[in-house]
Amino acid sequence: MSRFASFREFYPFYLGEHSHRTSRRLHFVGSCGALAFVALAIVQRNAWWLLAALVCGYAFAWVGHFFFEKNRPATFRHPFYSFAGDWVMFKDILTGKIRF
Repeated sequence: MSRFASFREFYPFYLGEHSHRTSRRLHFVGSCGALAFVALAIVQRNAWWLLAALVCGYAFAWVGHFFFEKNRPATFRHPFYSFAGDWVMFKDILTGKIRF
């Protein structure tokens, strides 16, 4: 199992695990869905929508890994860095740093 001293060191590895364009798209869609469910939880004041946010985000991401990347999600080995990587990659897609 690889060890990373910082998120800055981890992120290039994370991007390498997301090299397939369809996988990146699935991650992006899952993150959009997760944000929508978080908004719904706030508007409806119902914390159960937060569970839907987690399921939505991870379901789309894991489909990308298992069917397109053919690798295990980094979440299993590096849960905190992986969670942060999802959102940095989301931002990088939005800003055009990563091809969508």
